[in-house]
Amino acid sequence: MAQNVLLTGGTGFIGKHVTDVLIEAGYSLSVLSRSERENTPRVTYYKWDINKNYIDKNAVLNADYIIHLAGEGIVDKRWTKKRKKELIDSRVRPIEMIHSILEKNNKKLEAFISASGVGIYGAVTSHKICTENTPPANDFLGITCQKWEEAADQIAALDIRTVKVRTGIVLGKDEGFIKKMTPSFKSGFGAIVGTGKQYLPWIHIEDLCQIYLKGIEDPKLEGPYNACITDNTTNSRFSKTFAKLFGYSIWLPKVPPFVLRILLGEMSEVILTGQRVSSEKIQKTGFEFHCTDLEKTLINCIK
Repeated sequence: MAQNVLLTGGTGFIGKHVTDVLIEAGYSLSVLSRSERENTPRVTYYKWDINKNYIDKNAVLNADYIIHLAGEGIVDKRWTKKRKKELIDSRVRPIEMIHSILEKNNKKLEAFISASGVGIYGAVTSHKICTENTPPANDFLGITCQKWEEAADQIAALDIRTVKVRTGIVLGKDEGFIKKMTPSFKSGFGAIVGTGKQYLPWIHIEDLCQIYLKGIEDPKLEGPYNACITDNTTNSRFSKTFAKLFGYSIWLPKVPPFVLRILLGEMSEVILTGQRVSSEKIQKTGFEFHCTDLEKTLINCIK
């Protein structure tokens, strides 16, 4: 019988790709969903509602592995006080609910793999290269990711191997970041944002899915791993490369930081800042990134 992997956030951009990769690798999948969905031969859907603190415990008890991807989009809405709470709760509360079921039923998983973000290093721009040993920042992104990972540590405390995948900007065909950027660049109105010197650590969705698969299949993986390319891409380089693929050079002036701060408030720091991030730790486990050339990766995402 195929081992079962339970996914939170399995119906989102990353979740759908992870599902396909795991099915191809021979696993059966369970996916938590807020709405009724029809089961397929390889995917079983279970109901959950974090606002009501409800999760079908059978989803957890039938799982050999759990991958936690759920979380409200960081840049989907302006960061009001209420929105900040939603962003943290949507990441932390599912883990707490899962922890409760595991603990009450003395259930042991083979592994728990949780998403996290390179935002743990803070919304700042510097030439310092952040590794998994870099202390968390004290700004909102840093605190959010720290609480996210501390919740995952509760699972580790149950003597369950726990992996935390600190993800950068995820690039995929007509999805996520690319979907947001394409309309303006395709129309010829792409622009560099702020100074353009802020780093933009990125990873292609195919490589990210393989990291999650490795998190399941490699028993040596434990703790945090940065999931992004170490090529020091900046906003300026990314913007110029993206515009080139649509047949023009950036001609608009840089978007001043104050404009974004007026439009987006505190959330503008996600766009105006960015750190250099090392992927050395995951590579030392034998993992190889297949999408390492920015231009080729972007071509793959829009063609």
